[in-house]
Amino acid sequence: MMGVYVIAGIVMLVSFYVQWKLKSKFEEYSQVGLSNGMSGKEIAETMLRESGIYDVRVLSVEGKLTDHYNPQDKTVNLSPDVFYGRSVSAAAVASHECGHAVQHATSYKWLQFRSQMVPFLSIASRYMQWVILLGIVLINTTILPLTIGVALFAATTLFSFITLPVEYDASNRALAWIQKNRIVNEREYVMSSDALKWAARTYLVAAIGSLATLLYYVSLLMGRRD
Repeated sequence: MMGVYVIAGIVMLVSFYVQWKLKSKFEEYSQVGLSNGMSGKEIAETMLRESGIYDVRVLSVEGKLTDHYNPQDKTVNLSPDVFYGRSVSAAAVASHECGHAVQHATSYKWLQFRSQMVPFLSIASRYMQWVILLGIVLINTTILPLTIGVALFAATTLFSFITLPVEYDASNRALAWIQKNRIVNEREYVMSSDALKWAARTYLVAAIGSLATLLYYVSLLMGRRD
């Protein structure tokens, strides 16, 4: 049990560091103007068009680092700093999100698998913590609620690991495209790659953190069975 607590603590510290590093990197690269002068919106629209995708809209959404691709309504949603920005950060983020659109258009299997899990997890996440809490309270009476809660949490952990190849692949597609089409020069490419690597690490740390939490709940369950 103590080992699980130590792992969870380490993961938490690493998570804070990665989040801080990600924000600092994007702040740094947002100050570097793109040599070709294109905005994130223009880059996204160009990447979609050159990838043969004409049914995806590029929209601006409120917030910071709120950028995402929505496969349900086929929209690439970019935060204002990215949508209007003409920086290395804007180029990296815009092309990454379009990478997800390309995955969708080409039926990338890991994205399909993740999308199939979303309806179940959206419902499960509403009740999972309450079920786990109830299971811990009733652990000396019955292990059924905790068993159900652990099973639900295991599904969310699986989802976080399935997200990893989806995110890494989107970044690889983005970097390959901006380099091939000379959206960035050599120096800007190195910066874009660095920014996207730190973004990917946030998903990696989140997945490891979810696994550590799952192991904690499993240890509670197994301890009760013993």
